[in-house]
Amino acid sequence: MLDFFTIFSKGGLVLWCFQGVRGPAATAPVNALIRSVLLQERGGNNSFTHEALTLKYKLDNQFELVFVVGFQKILTLTYVDKLIDDVHKEFRDKYRNEFQQKGALGLLNGTFDFKDDFMRLLRDAEESSKVRAPTVMKTFEQSLKSQKTVKCMIETRGEKPKEKVKNKKNKGSKKEGTEAATAPSKAPVGDKQLSAAGDKEELTKDEILQKNREEFFRRHMKAGEKSRSPKPDAQKEKGKKPRVWDLGNSNAKVLDYSNSATNGSAEACPVEEFDPDMALGDKNREPGRLYDLEYESEDEAEEEKVVQNTSKPSVKKGGLGGMFGMLKGLVGSKSLTREDMDPVLEKMKDHLIAKNVAAEIAVQLCESVAKKLEGKVMGTFTTVTSTVKQALQEALVQILQPQRRVDVLRDVMDAQRHHRPYVITFCGVNGVGKSTNLAKISFWLIENSFSVLIAACDTFRAGAVEQLRTHTRRLNALHPPESHGGRTMVQLYEKGYGKDAAGIAMEAISYARNQGFDVVLVDTAGRMQDNVPLMTALAKLIAVNTPDLVLFVGEALVGNEAVDQLVKFNKALADHSMAQTPRLIDGIVLTKFDTIDDKVGAAISMTYITSKPIVFVGTGQTYCDLRSLNAKAVVAALMKA
Repeated sequence: MLDFFTIFSKGGLVLWCFQGVRGPAATAPVNALIRSVLLQERGGNNSFTHEALTLKYKLDNQFELVFVVGFQKILTLTYVDKLIDDVHKEFRDKYRNEFQQKGALGLLNGTFDFKDDFMRLLRDAEESSKVRAPTVMKTFEQSLKSQKTVKCMIETRGEKPKEKVKNKKNKGSKKEGTEAATAPSKAPVGDKQLSAAGDKEELTKDEILQKNREEFFRRHMKAGEKSRSPKPDAQKEKGKKPRVWDLGNSNAKVLDYSNSATNGSAEACPVEEFDPDMALGDKNREPGRLYDLEYESEDEAEEEKVVQNTSKPSVKKGGLGGMFGMLKGLVGSKSLTREDMDPVLEKMKDHLIAKNVAAEIAVQLCESVAKKLEGKVMGTFTTVTSTVKQALQEALVQILQPQRRVDVLRDVMDAQRHHRPYVITFCGVNGVGKSTNLAKISFWLIENSFSVLIAACDTFRAGAVEQLRTHTRRLNALHPPESHGGRTMVQLYEKGYGKDAAGIAMEAISYARNQGFDVVLVDTAGRMQDNVPLMTALAKLIAVNTPDLVLFVGEALVGNEAVDQLVKFNKALADHSMAQTPRLIDGIVLTKFDTIDDKVGAAISMTYITSKPIVFVGTGQTYCDLRSLNAKAVVAALMKA
């Protein structure tokens, strides 16, 4: 039974609505569909789940209409797809003239009496799903066994194996074919020699026996020669020898950082002297500002030249006919069909995959664009390729600008007013750059006059604490206490290795609250999304400490793996959380963006999967190489040929 069926315009005007059962109105689920699917350009799938309801929808791009049906998701209604197609066709045909003549005024002033027609279509759809033809068994003549002949079942003793395999395959049984292929190879040598003796009658029984013996010894001699391996001339010495580099330092004490004074305490690290220009990079930057990501697009004049050069030969080739054909292709005289768009969408899909977009996401994007454009009348002097490309660009920009925008500085100031630290937790797989980008974000927060406490909760990886300690020294060297009224702007809280990460994070947050720190950055150990014990530990850390922001750190080099990582991280946080509303990933830090040139598809894949914003983008090796995402720049790089 249907809960509701509604027809509304893309402008938000409800034209007609049917309420099937008594219950909550269709307003909340339809609004969720509009926010999460239609506005976010996620129309690749015509089904949407909201709480206990399943919504299916169909777009009419010619008249800018949306048809939505809702029913309980525990029900399996096989007639829904047929019903929504029938209602779409009936409603269009009934009010076509009113839409074409009056346009928008027809929607505002029109009265749509569609209840009787809808009930008739609903009854027809329900009856068609009940009346199903019984399954008819195949007759003997229709089966593969009837195609066998007596000839194919006769086996000849001296028949070649290849012919035998071929005859067996014609029987239509894969298993029988494989048996027939292996049977000749397993035949004893005596049978082969007997068949040869049948061809050569002059061989006696003793000669055949002697021949079999010679064949036996010859095969065993060959096997013995193959099994023997030549001994190496000189055996390698066992064990490993340390490599000594020509320009290296042989003194191991120089590299020993285990005996540090700050291990196990939250005291400030000693100031380290080093070249600040090497750590800062750009000298002309504005301190504390997070610059947008930039992308240098090609010259528009060159693109116009390419378009003109490709269009000229078609005009010369066809003469007047070619000119009229070109005009016919340009003038918007018909609505777009799926057949018109399929070749263009196939090229666009391959282009997106080549730009590192996950294959699954590329298919869904092209499907969403096809549904958005199908039935839409093209504008004058526009081609199918340009229309599809423009729609895809708009969809990509919309995807990279999700519903919620994360403003870290505003949230930190709000936490200051409540006299508590703002807590950010970093998580992700191994080797993506969590600690490095944590240091970059620390530097950005310090330049905005916020004090930072770094919690070293990666108690598993060797050198993780020492890496954060080195970053803390360098950040304190760039921003010494003398420049901030005697206040140490960044400190490290660590308890060594092998400890409980959730407990260390809790102690660090309590210490920051008592000492008046503005921000706590929690560094966690890298873990693969399939490692259940480590994912459970991460969910425990987040559930116990309830951070203000959970950032997933992912590298821009990944393709299909980005989908798997984010889906499983979110699923693990939801499954292992004891809260009624589990805490999931709030945002994304995209690292190593300077290594991919224009293959920026990972940004699309990650944002599409989670509907969460990319908060920071890492673009280099210095502390200043941190950017905010510019959606138009990413799309420009993505659409570059």
